[in-house]
Amino acid sequence: MYLAMNRFTVPLENADAFEDLWLSRESRLQDLEGFVSFHMLKGPTEDGSILYASHTIWEAEAHFRAWTTSEEFRASHARAGDTRKLYEGTPRFEGFTSIQEIEAP
Repeated sequence: MYLAMNRFTVPLENADAFEDLWLSRESRLQDLEGFVSFHMLKGPTEDGSILYASHTIWEAEAHFRAWTTSEEFRASHARAGDTRKLYEGTPRFEGFTSIQEIEAP
Protein backbone atom coordinates (compact mmCIF):
# COMPACT_ATOMS: atom_id res chain seq x y z
CA MET A 1 0.00 0.00 0.00
CA TYR A 2 1.16 3.55 -0.77
CA LEU A 3 -0.39 6.68 0.75
CA ALA A 4 0.04 10.01 -1.04
CA MET A 5 -0.91 13.14 0.88
CA ASN A 6 -0.91 16.87 0.17
CA ARG A 7 -1.40 19.37 2.98
CA PHE A 8 -2.97 22.78 2.36
CA THR A 9 -3.05 25.75 4.74
CA VAL A 10 -6.21 27.69 3.94
CA PRO A 11 -7.11 31.11 5.40
CA LEU A 12 -10.50 31.00 7.15
CA GLU A 13 -12.04 33.42 4.64
CA ASN A 14 -11.20 30.99 1.78
CA ALA A 15 -12.37 27.78 3.49
CA ASP A 16 -15.83 27.65 1.88
CA ALA A 17 -14.45 28.25 -1.63
CA PHE A 18 -11.68 25.69 -1.07
CA GLU A 19 -14.16 23.05 0.10
CA ASP A 20 -16.55 23.82 -2.78
CA LEU A 21 -13.67 23.39 -5.23
CA TRP A 22 -12.84 19.92 -3.93
CA LEU A 23 -16.43 18.78 -3.46
CA SER A 24 -17.46 19.78 -6.98
CA ARG A 25 -14.41 18.67 -8.96
CA GLU A 26 -14.57 15.74 -11.33
CA SER A 27 -12.26 13.00 -10.15
CA ARG A 28 -10.97 10.35 -12.51
CA LEU A 29 -9.09 8.44 -9.85
CA GLN A 30 -11.54 5.54 -9.75
CA ASP A 31 -10.69 4.77 -13.40
CA LEU A 32 -7.00 4.20 -12.67
CA GLU A 33 -5.23 0.93 -12.06
CA GLY A 34 -4.11 0.51 -8.46
CA PHE A 35 -6.34 3.25 -7.03
CA VAL A 36 -7.89 2.26 -3.67
CA SER A 37 -9.46 5.36 -2.10
CA PHE A 38 -9.39 9.15 -1.73
CA HIS A 39 -10.22 11.33 1.27
CA MET A 40 -10.19 15.11 1.69
CA LEU A 41 -9.61 15.78 5.37
CA LYS A 42 -10.31 18.96 7.32
CA GLY A 43 -8.00 19.53 10.25
CA PRO A 44 -7.53 22.04 13.03
CA THR A 45 -7.89 25.80 12.86
CA GLU A 46 -4.87 27.75 14.01
CA ASP A 47 -3.83 31.40 13.62
CA GLY A 48 -6.67 32.19 11.21
CA SER A 49 -6.10 29.20 8.91
CA ILE A 50 -7.43 25.66 8.54
CA LEU A 51 -5.24 22.68 7.70
CA TYR A 52 -6.61 20.36 4.98
CA ALA A 53 -5.05 17.17 3.63
CA SER A 54 -5.88 15.25 0.47
CA HIS A 55 -5.21 11.59 1.15
CA THR A 56 -5.01 8.98 -1.63
CA ILE A 57 -4.33 5.28 -1.15
CA TRP A 58 -2.82 3.18 -3.96
CA GLU A 59 -1.99 -0.50 -4.17
CA ALA A 60 1.67 0.41 -4.77
CA GLU A 61 3.87 3.47 -5.26
CA ALA A 62 4.27 2.54 -8.95
CA HIS A 63 0.51 3.06 -9.43
CA PHE A 64 0.73 6.52 -7.87
CA ARG A 65 3.74 7.43 -10.04
CA ALA A 66 1.89 6.24 -13.16
CA TRP A 67 -1.04 8.49 -12.24
CA THR A 68 1.21 11.56 -11.94
CA THR A 69 2.22 11.17 -15.61
CA SER A 70 -1.26 10.29 -16.90
CA GLU A 71 -3.77 12.24 -18.97
CA GLU A 72 -6.18 11.99 -16.01
CA PHE A 73 -3.65 13.78 -13.79
CA ARG A 74 -3.13 16.57 -16.34
CA ALA A 75 -6.88 17.00 -16.76
CA SER A 76 -7.60 17.10 -13.02
CA HIS A 77 -4.82 19.66 -12.41
CA ALA A 78 -5.45 21.84 -15.48
CA ARG A 79 -6.91 24.68 -13.40
CA ALA A 80 -4.55 24.36 -10.43
CA GLY A 81 -2.99 27.75 -11.11
CA ASP A 82 -6.40 29.43 -10.83
CA THR A 83 -6.95 28.07 -7.33
CA ARG A 84 -3.57 28.86 -5.73
CA LYS A 85 -5.04 32.05 -4.28
CA LEU A 86 -7.22 29.94 -1.98
CA TYR A 87 -4.33 28.54 0.10
CA GLU A 88 -1.02 29.75 1.49
CA GLY A 89 2.27 28.71 -0.10
CA THR A 90 2.39 25.44 -1.99
CA PRO A 91 0.79 22.14 -1.01
CA ARG A 92 3.15 20.00 1.06
CA PHE A 93 3.45 16.51 -0.44
CA GLU A 94 4.16 13.47 1.71
CA GLY A 95 4.32 9.87 0.44
CA PHE A 96 4.31 6.78 2.65
CA THR A 97 4.79 3.08 2.00
CA SER A 98 2.97 0.75 4.38
CA ILE A 99 5.09 -1.49 6.59
CA GLN A 100 2.17 -2.86 8.62
CA GLU A 101 -1.58 -3.05 8.19
CA ILE A 102 -4.20 -4.02 10.78
CA GLU A 103 -7.84 -4.19 9.73
CA ALA A 104 -11.07 -4.57 11.63
CA PRO A 105 -12.49 -8.10 11.57
